[in-house]
Amino acid sequence: MSKTILVTGGAGFIGSNFVRYVLEKYPDYKVVVLDMLTYAGNMENLPQQYMNPGNNGHGRLSFWYGNVRNGELVDTLVSQCDTVVHFAAESHVTRSIYDNWIFFETDVMGTQVVSNAVLKHQDRIDRMIHISTSEVYGTARAELMDEDHRLMPMSPYASAKAGADRLVYSYWATYQLPMVIVRPFNNYGPYQHLEKVVPRFITSALLGEPLTVHGDGSAQRDWLYVGDHCQALDKLMHAPMDNLKGEVINLGTARSISVLEIAQMVKEMTGTHSPIVFVGDRPGQVFRHTSSTEKARNLLDWQAKVKFEEGLERTIAWYRENRKWWEKGIWLRQIPIRTAAGKIEMH
Repeated sequence: MSKTILVTGGAGFIGSNFVRYVLEKYPDYKVVVLDMLTYAGNMENLPQQYMNPGNNGHGRLSFWYGNVRNGELVDTLVSQCDTVVHFAAESHVTRSIYDNWIFFETDVMGTQVVSNAVLKHQDRIDRMIHISTSEVYGTARAELMDEDHRLMPMSPYASAKAGADRLVYSYWATYQLPMVIVRPFNNYGPYQHLEKVVPRFITSALLGEPLTVHGDGSAQRDWLYVGDHCQALDKLMHAPMDNLKGEVINLGTARSISVLEIAQMVKEMTGTHSPIVFVGDRPGQVFRHTSSTEKARNLLDWQAKVKFEEGLERTIAWYRENRKWWEKGIWLRQIPIRTAAGKIEMH
């Protein structure tokens, strides 16, 4: 059965991986991408072979350049689609510390615009999948964080995502719209922006530069390979919606690995002699995140398949083979921030 899917933020890291996944797996599906092409969005991330010359909308992939807060544009695109997968967001914790206003405009107000369009066209939209984040939880208060874990966002980014998360929930509660929220834990894989820790370590190692670790490197995360994330969203697109409306579902692996361990793995896998150096801890740092996977197994029959070591090997290989893609973004790997003590540090 043919389906047309609107993917907001589809030129970003996870969004573009999802677009590729859908177009390769479902030959009868069409994908409409809406993206503002900020520093984290890139047309090179999208599979050009599915786009017709001139981008006239007749191919299986059409691209629209625009802001997710543009109500008229979003309304028009939603009216032409069956499913909405809402990735569009500003998504860097450190960047949110010094440039936080755009996070609330995009993440909260943009989500309101998309939700309003779904409300208007609820007669044809079978579901809206909102991509939230595990960052809304803050530091873990339990060994495994389930979906009932208290929300304690610890950065402007996390707060903006928590606002968007609860906004989507309120549209389900008020209007009974077919909405479901996923909270993925830390993703990694091909096409990830160099500001994130895994590609930052990998590219530093490939360049023979020091691998910079915040604090003592003991902060732990649950690391999800982006391909596993795409498979979970596939399940969400096709599972009976009666069991999913209004639900929040974690996407993770139930295993945490410290930032220092990742730096050491990258050194070993790349064979680099680059040293590991330590800088001040990042403000708003979350010190441990480990996902409960029970709800995803029960509702979606899904669990992550790619072990971190395997996924890291795949990711290193991709960055080795796609140097032209990432060399242009080297300057964005670090940004200056002012700490609570007034010190300027590169993070």
